[in-house]
Amino acid sequence: MSRATLGWIVLSWVGFALLPWYGFDRSASPTLSDYFVSGSALIHSLRGVWWLLPILVPLGMALVPAIRPSIQQKGTWLVASGLLGLALIVAQGFSIGLNGWTFEILRGLFGEPGPSQAGMGYGAALTAAAFLIILCHGLAARGWCRGDAFVTSSIGAVVALILVFVFFPVSTILASAFADNSGNFAPSEFVAKFMDKSIWGLDCLTSDLRCGVAWNTLFLGLLVAFGTTALGLAFALIATRTDFRYKKLLRVMSVLPIITPPFVIGLALILLFGRSGALSNILWEWFGVPRSRWIYGLPGVFIAQLLAFTPIAFLVLIGVVQGISPTLEEASQTLRAKSWTTFWTVTLPLMRPGLANAFLLGFVESLADFGNPLVLAGNYEVLSTKIFFAVVGAQQDQGRAAVLSIILLAFTLGAFWLQHAWLGKKVYTTVTGKGDSGIPLPLPRRVALASYFTAIPWAIFTVAVYAIIVVGAFVRSMGRDYTPTFEHFITAFRVERADWGLYFSGSAWNSFFATVKVAALSAPLTAAIGLLTAYLLTRQRFSGQRAFEFGTLLSFAIPGTVVGVSYILAFNVPPIEITGTGFILVMCFVFRNMPVGVRSGIATLSQIDKSLDEASLTLGARSSTTMRRVVLPLLRPAIVASLVYSFVRAMTAVSAVIFLVTAEYNMATTYIVGRVEAGEFGLAIAYSTALILVMLLAIVAIQLMVGERRLGRRSASAPSPIAVQAIP
Repeated sequence: MSRATLGWIVLSWVGFALLPWYGFDRSASPTLSDYFVSGSALIHSLRGVWWLLPILVPLGMALVPAIRPSIQQKGTWLVASGLLGLALIVAQGFSIGLNGWTFEILRGLFGEPGPSQAGMGYGAALTAAAFLIILCHGLAARGWCRGDAFVTSSIGAVVALILVFVFFPVSTILASAFADNSGNFAPSEFVAKFMDKSIWGLDCLTSDLRCGVAWNTLFLGLLVAFGTTALGLAFALIATRTDFRYKKLLRVMSVLPIITPPFVIGLALILLFGRSGALSNILWEWFGVPRSRWIYGLPGVFIAQLLAFTPIAFLVLIGVVQGISPTLEEASQTLRAKSWTTFWTVTLPLMRPGLANAFLLGFVESLADFGNPLVLAGNYEVLSTKIFFAVVGAQQDQGRAAVLSIILLAFTLGAFWLQHAWLGKKVYTTVTGKGDSGIPLPLPRRVALASYFTAIPWAIFTVAVYAIIVVGAFVRSMGRDYTPTFEHFITAFRVERADWGLYFSGSAWNSFFATVKVAALSAPLTAAIGLLTAYLLTRQRFSGQRAFEFGTLLSFAIPGTVVGVSYILAFNVPPIEITGTGFILVMCFVFRNMPVGVRSGIATLSQIDKSLDEASLTLGARSSTTMRRVVLPLLRPAIVASLVYSFVRAMTAVSAVIFLVTAEYNMATTYIVGRVEAGEFGLAIAYSTALILVMLLAIVAIQLMVGERRLGRRSASAPSPIAVQAIP
C-alpha cells in the first residue's frame, strides 16, 4: 500500500476522532479545546449520538489492507470502505436536521420530531474527503485509469465538488419547477408555465408586438457570440501576428472592459447616447439629429455585452493563435499556396478549438448576463431579468423562475452539442515535442486590414466609454454640474489619523477589503480546478465524460440570481450550513467562473501533442509530475486567462452575490448597486474607477508571475532569408 493511501486513512481517523464533527455557532466564541477531541464524532458517539457510530465500520475496513499486507484484493477493501463511508455520512447528514427527521417516512417509522444535529464541521469534511480519496485509490488499485491514483483522485475530487457546489444547489431550485405553491409534485404546473405565450410567442413576425422572451434571449445570445468571437479574433491576430506599433496599448484596451464593475458600462452608454447624453447633445446642436431612446433595447444591450464579453473571447483566442505552428504555414507556402489560401485552409482551421470555445462562452455569458439588460433592455425582455423579477418581484414565483432557468439550460446544452458537432473528431495538435524554430508568417493583407478596421474603431469606442467613466468620477454630477471635485473619492476612501494609527473611515473600505480578500482566495482555486478539469477532459477517457463536461458549464449557464438563491436554499440548513460566511462567496465564485478556465484549457490543450505526456510517463514520471513539469508550462496562456477572469469576476460580480452578502462580507458590487439605486452616480463611478486601477495592477502582477509560454520560436518581425527564398 502506498504512503499516500496510508496518509488518507490516517486523516480519516483524525477527522472522526480528533476534529469537531459539527460546525460552531458563529455567535459563540469556541475555545482551543473545542477544536480538538471534545467535539469529535467519537466523543459525540460515546455521549449518545448513536447515528455516528456506524461510520466506525468503514474506518475499520480501511485499516484491514494496512494491518494485513498479505491480504488479496486490497483495492476491493478500499473501494468498499470509501463507498460505505461516503454513503453513511451523506445518509445521516440529510436524514437528520435541526428540527429532527427531514423525511416523512422516517417520522412515520421512528416518531416525531426525532434527533437533531447541526451542519457538518471540519471533522466531517475531512473524513468525507478522506473516504473519497480512499475510494479513488481503491479504483486505481483495481486498474481504473491505468492504475493511476492521481488521475482517479482528480476525477473523483472534481466530480464531488461539482456535485456539492453545482448540482446540489441548482437541483434544489430547479425541483420547484415541478411543484405547486404548496410544494407538492405537479407536472401540469410545469407544462403550463413552460408553454406560456410570453416565453415562446412569435407575434413580432406578423405585427408590432414583442417576441417571446426565449426568442429575444436566443437572438441576442447569437448576435453577441458572433460579435465577441470576431472582435476577439481581430485583437488576437493583431497582438500576435502584426507589427502594429501600439499593440500593447490595444491589448490593454481589449481587456479593459472585463475589469469594469457592473452597471458602469451601461451607465456610461446612457451618459453618451441617452436623451441627455453627451454625444446626443452634440448631434442635436451641431447636426440637428433629434434625441431618441434608441440605446434602450436590443441595440444598447448588444453594445454593452460586446464591450463586456469581448475580452473573454480574446483571452481564449490569443493562446490558440500563439500555439499555431509556423512550420505548417511555411509548408503551405512552400507548395506555392498564396497567403490568403494558407490562412483560409491552414491557419483558420487550426483555430477551430479556440473559436468554438470563444463562441460558446460568449453565447452563455450573454444568456446569463443580468446587469446590462437590467439597465438598458427597456421593453426588450430577456430570460435573466425575467428570472430575477420572478424571484424578488411582487409575484415571487420561484416555480416560474425555475422553468425559465430550465429553458436557459436547454439553450446552453444545444450550444454545447453544436460546438462538439462542429469540432468533430479532427486533430488540432500543433505543439509537439519536436523543436520548432519557424517564424509566424505575416497576415494576408485583406485579413490584416479586416482586423485593423474591426479592432481599432472598437478600441477607440472603448476609450470614449472609459473617458466618460473617468470624467464622471471627478465632477460633481455628470450631465448637470461639471465642476471638478475629489468629493466622491474622499467619501469612499477617506483615511484619518487616530491615536492608535490610521483609521480607514471611508464608506467603501469595508466592502473593498472584503472583496479583495474573497477574490484573492477564489482566483487560484478557480484556475486550479478549471485547468485540472480541462486536463482530465482532454487527456483521459472515462465513462460519463460528456456529462461531466456539461456539468462544468451548468452554473455558468444559469443566471447569477438563480445561483445565489439556490445557494441560500441549499446551504442555509444542515448538512452543509455555510450561509453568511466568506466560504460560501468563495465557492460561489469558484464554480461560477470555473468554466472559463475549463474552456481556455481545453482550447490550449487541444494544440499540445499527447506524445509529450506519454514520453514523460514512459520515462517513469508520475502523472502529477508530468502535469507540473510538462503540461503546466505549456498552459501559461490558459493559466493567465483563468486567473485574470476569475479574479476580475470575483471583484465585479453582482447577480449571484447580491443574495449572499452580509454585513461582515459586503462586496464592492453591492455597495455600487446601492449607490446607483440612491442616485449617487458620482460615488458609484468613483468607486468603480478605483476598482479598475486595482484590477489593472492585479492583471499586470498575474502576467509577471505566470510569465509567457516559450515554444522556441523567433519573433514574427525577425528577418528570415530561408523563408523568403522559399516563397516565390
